[in-house]
Amino acid sequence: MTPSYPPRRPDTDHPGTVLILGARGRLGLAAARAFAQAGWQVLAQVRPGGARGALPAIPGVWWMPVAVHDTAALAAQAHGAQVVVHALNPAYTHAAWREQAPALMEAAIAIARQLGATLMLPGNVYNFGEGMPPVLREDTPQAATGFMGRMRVQLEQRLQAATQPGDLRAIVLRAGDFFGSGTGSWLDQAIAKDLPRGRVTWPGPLDVGTPWAYLPDLARAFVRVAQERERLAPFECLHFAGHHVSAQQWLHSFAAIAAEQGWLPGSGALRVGRLPWPLLRAVGLAVPTVAALAAMRYLWSTPHRLDNTRLRAVIGEEPHTPFDQAVRQALADLLASSMPRAALA
Repeated sequence: MTPSYPPRRPDTDHPGTVLILGARGRLGLAAARAFAQAGWQVLAQVRPGGARGALPAIPGVWWMPVAVHDTAALAAQAHGAQVVVHALNPAYTHAAWREQAPALMEAAIAIARQLGATLMLPGNVYNFGEGMPPVLREDTPQAATGFMGRMRVQLEQRLQAATQPGDLRAIVLRAGDFFGSGTGSWLDQAIAKDLPRGRVTWPGPLDVGTPWAYLPDLARAFVRVAQERERLAPFECLHFAGHHVSAQQWLHSFAAIAAEQGWLPGSGALRVGRLPWPLLRAVGLAVPTVAALAAMRYLWSTPHRLDNTRLRAVIGEEPHTPFDQAVRQALADLLASSMPRAALA
């Protein structure tokens, strides 16, 4: 099947139509797959000018190479979409977020408003800052202490304000660290990059529990919330609990997989290293991406979890892949080039 590029949605025989902004990103692509699997018609926006052959052919997904800031053209091609998922992200630097994130939010608001669609935004825990309590609820005070956290608060406040005139509905679905569905997370960039050599690197204390969102599960939660959107307030924030685990659970899964693959050293035990934060801070003086990551160190040493009581009241139980199974599939996705998928799946 060859990816499609229709000027507008091709038919109406679907339970719903969703426009995904930034559909080539990890969350965007996971959301595209989840909505399509649920029977929705998916209009997947990507930046124009890319190689069409690189876009995956997914039944029910129509790729739309249109600039996100070309609101009129994008809204015309997405005519009839009832939901817009804002999955656009600048590069992970303070400068890129300062310059681009507000404009991307304005574009998403303008498109959703023109379509008369509900705008859905993935949130994270940056909003709560270094002094965050161990349990994070939707009404937990937001006291961001870093640039990224303050930017996240600003964006969500802008989105809430945009719903005040009554011509826009919006939902923030907040989750922990992403894993699964490809590269670009702590898992492949630091934690498990040396797993085939019998070593992992952990960024914080081994006994601190934090929330993790397996992206296929989070994407299915977006679908379920979208299906219930008419029941919600004009602006709603919901928390996705995901997996609340410490390094110890991760290491247990890693060790089992490493043993199966013959990756353990002669001692038969997985080697565990610690992330060199002082070195990262020094490197960050010259590398903006590293500087932005180093500023989030507190998340690894501060126990916290997301309370999903309100989400469960809306959709029932969360989509939830068992942790060991999710880790195994996430690694299969990451390491397919060096190990057979069948060995891990």
